Amino acid sequence: MSLSGFAAGGADFFVAGRVVAGFVLEVEAVFFAVFVFEGAMTVQYTTRAKTQIKTTTEGFSASAVRLAHPKRFKMRETKSCMHSQCYPISTLPGTTALFRDYTEPAASPNAAALRRWYPTDPFSMAWAKTSPSLDESHRARLTSALLRQADDLYADTAVLANIERLKHGAAAVVTGQQVALFGGPLLTFLKAATAVRKAQDATKITGREHVPIFWLASEDHDLAEVDQLALLAKTNVETLRLGLRAGRPLPVGAMRVDGGNEQGRLHLEAALHRASELLGWAPICSLLRECYAPDTRLAGAFGRLLTKVFAAHGLIVMDAASREFHALGASVLRAAIERADELENALLARSQELVATGYHAQVLVSPTHSLLFLIDAETGARVPLRRRPDGEWQAGTRVYCAEDLLGILAAEPERLSPNALLRPVLQDAILPTAAYVGGPAEVAYFAQSAVLYERILGRITPILPRLSATLIEPAIAAMMATNELQFPQVLEAKTAENLALRLGARSMPIEGKRKIAAVGNAMDAELTALTEYMTAMSSDLGRAAGVSASKMRYQMNRLRRMAANFELQKEASLKKHATAIMLSLYPDGHLQERLLGGIWFLARYGDALPGLLIENAAQQCPGHRVLYL
Repeated sequence: MSLSGFAAGGADFFVAGRVVAGFVLEVEAVFFAVFVFEGAMTVQYTTRAKTQIKTTTEGFSASAVRLAHPKRFKMRETKSCMHSQCYPISTLPGTTALFRDYTEPAASPNAAALRRWYPTDPFSMAWAKTSPSLDESHRARLTSALLRQADDLYADTAVLANIERLKHGAAAVVTGQQVALFGGPLLTFLKAATAVRKAQDATKITGREHVPIFWLASEDHDLAEVDQLALLAKTNVETLRLGLRAGRPLPVGAMRVDGGNEQGRLHLEAALHRASELLGWAPICSLLRECYAPDTRLAGAFGRLLTKVFAAHGLIVMDAASREFHALGASVLRAAIERADELENALLARSQELVATGYHAQVLVSPTHSLLFLIDAETGARVPLRRRPDGEWQAGTRVYCAEDLLGILAAEPERLSPNALLRPVLQDAILPTAAYVGGPAEVAYFAQSAVLYERILGRITPILPRLSATLIEPAIAAMMATNELQFPQVLEAKTAENLALRLGARSMPIEGKRKIAAVGNAMDAELTALTEYMTAMSSDLGRAAGVSASKMRYQMNRLRRMAANFELQKEASLKKHATAIMLSLYPDGHLQERLLGGIWFLARYGDALPGLLIENAAQQCPGHRVLYL
């Protein structure tokens, strides 16, 4: 059933179970999430450091709670959405300590350092009250370039209206991603949805217009990373590729989707055809063919697809690789050349600070490190610029002095390309960025990039986490309900085989479970006592007892697995359920959002999907959201 009811602005709350109705209360800075389940009521109250859950079968009403807590009661109605759950970000495997502490700073021992690196609370809207200004001539040049791109991307009226707002003083909420094949993984859409929602919320709160902008990372040269898309086949994940080839590190955005040859056209047609088969020939397949037509560049194809998907929400898609955009950010590129020593020392100090605090630096910074790449005038290759001990610069075999690079900046600024740490600073010199929406890796970059922001722009752009979500389709939800599975248990299993064993163990008759558990517990207790006794007699005897105890426990666990396997043989459906659940939610050992193509869900849920993601991108859930479709 759908969640309906009320939510307090900016509250942190968690939802679990089948919800009939619910609302969120704010009382004395503690957020109370009240949900009516079938036959019971659950009250969950949350602070950053602690979550408590209480369940009762007593009836309740909003007015009763209002009378019980009259001092500071805030409540507002929200739009109803599907059933969802929220889990701490640490539930996700591979979460770095830095990103975990960034999302839960109050529980971190490094709270003071985190406030220096990330001055803005990621789950508040305080950032919306201040944003940089741009002079009218800069805005005019910026919006003129955006309008030309919008025309190339076949943008609709909502996008054009937002560009007009930008021209007349609007701030921007920015996000971005590599120009991956057919739109890339689901996280692309999650980023775009978060930017749209944050821009909407900031506009409502402040009264100042905020518009969403998606920055295409078209200057990146990692072709293998963008030339792939994962979709679900019947029993496996299938990866589609165009088979593009480059003999040198070229900026991927400018590469043709057909490779510029007949063989490439055949690869493109094969990929489009196979994608259509896997997507069930849904309407999105026609859009893919329209966007990824032969002769189209990767950046243009990706940009047209994203523009069309979020057309109703006015998402401005921006490819900043051109001369006009680089000229708008020339001051940042100039600083990277003229103040290279200062910026390098600041980055080295910040990297050391991160390590000393117990984290790691996302980008390795070393002496002679540079923040720039140079696009070779003859080959088009994106070559790293290195600083030499004699003060000169080197790209490949060619040596440049600072004056040479400044001359290139003046005449051909698009040939100077920023690295991952400088790119957001360049972006925010070009745009009136109120906040940037990023994933875990980008958040980690910002801990280092902050020193560049301070020294070059004199400010640090707030970074906000994108919506992190797993989408559960009805058939998968039904299987999970039948087998009494929760999302974290799927992640813990890691593989379909392990999950199948878990399901087999659950299906074992209660009497069998009790006998195995009783024997296992008794054996464990006796072995522990025996090992302690032997150790007291002699350390050698203790070690021998420990080895023997481990072997016995292994055999007991083996017996458990054998019993579970026996149940699996009787219930063939359990293995099928485990395979389907794992394939959908944790495919090939990866989070769904990081692997499966967003178009998979667009094919199944159509134009409703972007609005659904935007609705859930308010991030009242401060962790990972599980959405039951």
